[in-house]
Amino acid sequence: MHCSIVRGLQCAFGALVLATAALGAAAQTYPSRDITLIVPYLPGGSTDPIARAYGAGLAKLLPATVNIENKPGGAATLGVSAVVRAKPDGYTIGLGTYSALAYQPLVNTKLPYKDAGDYESIVKLVQLPAVLSVQADAPWKTFEEFIEDARRRPGKIRVSVSGRRESSDLAVQQLNKAANIRLVSVPFTGGGGESLVALLGGRVEATVGFGPGALGHVQAGRIRPLAVFMKGQYPLFPDATSVVDAGYDASLQAVYNIIAPKGLPGPVREKLVAASLATARSDEFRDFAVAHGYLVDIKGPEDMKAELNFYQEKFADLLKFLEAK
Repeated sequence: MHCSIVRGLQCAFGALVLATAALGAAAQTYPSRDITLIVPYLPGGSTDPIARAYGAGLAKLLPATVNIENKPGGAATLGVSAVVRAKPDGYTIGLGTYSALAYQPLVNTKLPYKDAGDYESIVKLVQLPAVLSVQADAPWKTFEEFIEDARRRPGKIRVSVSGRRESSDLAVQQLNKAANIRLVSVPFTGGGGESLVALLGGRVEATVGFGPGALGHVQAGRIRPLAVFMKGQYPLFPDATSVVDAGYDASLQAVYNIIAPKGLPGPVREKLVAASLATARSDEFRDFAVAHGYLVDIKGPEDMKAELNFYQEKFADLLKFLEAK
C-alpha cells in the first residue's frame, strides 16, 4: 500500500510538472493564433472606432491578427459576460464600459461577474463625456435656459439615450438628481445612432450621447450641443457649457477599458498588458483618439481596477436615487 501511495504521489507530481511545462511553453509562444476582441455593442457609435484603433495597434506589437467581434445585448453585459466566461489563455479579450462593468452588476445578480475582482483589468484607454444636444432651431439657446424650462415643466422634456441604464441614460439620471429636475429619458436599443435619429426626427426634444457620433450632425448644422458632462472645456465642442462648472455634480462619462478572463498565465498577462499600454501610448492611437473627440486617460491594471471600484460606489449612490423615484 505504501508503494502505491508513493507511486500515486509520483504520478501526481509528474502530471503537475508536465502541466506547468505545457503552460510555460504556451505562454512563451503567445500569441500563436488570432486574438478575438469582443465589443459588446453594435458597429457604429463611439465604441467601435476606438476598439478597432486599439486592435490595429495591438496586432502590430504582439504581433497577431486581432478580430473584432460585435456582441451586443443586455446593456452590454452579453459581450462582457462572454469575455469573463472565456478560457483564460489571452486569445479572448474585450472592451467594457463602466456602465457594463460597474453599474450592471449592482442591478443584475445573475451576471458571471460582480466587480473588478472577477476579471483581469488590462488597460484603460480613453473616456468620453456625455453631451446634451438639441436641434439647431430648438428654443433653448443656452444650457441655463434648458434647465430653467425643465424646472418649469417637469416631465415634459424627452431626452433620447442609447439604452436603459447605459452611460448616456445614467448621465441624464445624474443630472436629474443634481439639478432637481425631471427629464424623461427615452432609451433606444439601437444605440447612439438611433437616439440621434430620434432627435433629428422630432420624436424627442433633446439627446444625450457622445461626441464622435454627434460630430457630423453638428458640423452639418443639424444639431447644437448645449452642455457637456465634465469639468472644463471639451475640445470637440468648445462652446458647450460644462455641467460641472454650471454647478451640477453630474460628470459620469463613458470609459473604455480592455478586460480579459480571470486567471491568465503570468507571462501571457505581462505580454498583453505591455502591448496594450504601448498601443495606448503610441502617437498613432493618441492622434486618432484626439481627432475623434476621445479624452485619452491611460491607466494600467491596478489604477484601472481602483477607478472601477470608485465608479461602482458612485453608481451605488445613483441607484439609491433611482430606486427612490
